[in-house]
Parts: sequence; C-alpha cells; structure tokens
Amino acid sequence: MNRRRAGFTLVEIMLVVVIIGVIAALFVPNLIGRSDQARRTAAMTDLRSVGATLDMYRLDNAHYPSTDQGLEALVNEPSGLPEPMNYTPGGYARKVPTDPWQNPYVYINAGDTFELYSLGADGKEGGEGSAADIHYRDL
Repeated sequence: MNRRRAGFTLVEIMLVVVIIGVIAALFVPNLIGRSDQARRTAAMTDLRSVGATLDMYRLDNAHYPSTDQGLEALVNEPSGLPEPMNYTPGGYARKVPTDPWQNPYVYINAGDTFELYSLGADGKEGGEGSAADIHYRDL
C-alpha cells in the first residue's frame, strides 16, 4: 500500500460531477427567473427618477414638455411650444432614458400631469408577467 496517487480516480471525478449537477439543478432555476424581475425593478426605479426629473423641469418652466418635445426636452432645450421659461443650462439629464429592454419610455403630456411608462419585455402595449406595461402612476 505504498503506492503514490498520481491523480483522481474515475469514481472521484464522477462524484464531483454529480455534486455539481445537483447544486446546479437546485439553484439555476431560481436564478433564471430573477433576470426579468431585476429588469422590472430597474424600470420602476428609472420611472421614478424620470418622473422626478420631469417635475424639476415643470418647477423651472411652469409646464411639462409637450408630447412632441418628449423626454428629449430633458437633455436638450426644446424648440416649439410651449417654450421653456427658465431652462437649466446643460439640461436635466445626460441622455434620453431607455428601459432595461432598450426600448424608449412612453411619455404623454396630459396638461397638468403626464403619463410615463415602459412597454415591458415585449415592447408592446399590454401584456402579462414580464411583458406587462409598467406605469409611473402605479408606483
């Protein structure tokens, strides 16, 4: 029994592979479903931030950007009506935000308020689960 072991036996290697397989079977399904949940959470956080930025725009300019001016008005001083009264030099945001699925947020001026939402994972109106729209007003 003075033999030196130079490597792993086939049984030891198979045992390690089985253990890794069991661990993967237990944890991978839980991790896969989390990416959609993380994106929805990121979209909600973005919507709150963009909503607060739109409120700052309104405080400075006495109105929200028009639907035509859109969220671009947060980055560059908009032209057209209504004209901003006291636009902050440098704008209110660095870039026009997109949702975690790389789709633009939908912005609609409703006079004294606004609608702001993400179309969800499918990029289409409506939907369920991860494809459901996420509305600022529901946050």
